[in-house]
Amino acid sequence: MADTAQYLTLGIDRELFGIDIRYVREILDMRPIAHLPHAPAFLLGMIDVRGAGYPIVDLRTKLGLPRVDPTEATRIIILDVPLNGRTQGVGFVADRVFEVTGLDDDATEPAPDVGGRWQSNYIAGIGRKGEAFIVIFDLERLMASDDAPLLAAAAA
Repeated sequence: MADTAQYLTLGIDRELFGIDIRYVREILDMRPIAHLPHAPAFLLGMIDVRGAGYPIVDLRTKLGLPRVDPTEATRIIILDVPLNGRTQGVGFVADRVFEVTGLDDDATEPAPDVGGRWQSNYIAGIGRKGEAFIVIFDLERLMASDDAPLLAAAAA
């Protein structure tokens, strides 16, 4: 019998992504974000959640998509992201959050290395749920190239 992992599914543009539920702390409605001077384009700024500051990453910008205005469906996902052997609290802005879903390990395959729209280096795999494909993020690799600005923002 295959092991089943739980993923939070979210929508960005027309694509479906998954984040391992182990890293998800909470999901928030969109709220004002305090901007940081000289921050990279993907780093929207900081928010306060119960006295703790979290850098907020625009996943659209991080994935090379154009930025859009928030809608009623826009959410901030607070995550514990593994970075350089420690855990960093980070918020991701997603267009939509759908549900937590289980994916059997045998329904997940490695990301195809075909170039194109998504860089396969931050994709842990591709899961299948019915007819839909879910691109599963490797959070550490997604954030690894940008850990210096994130760590500086978190320390601020």
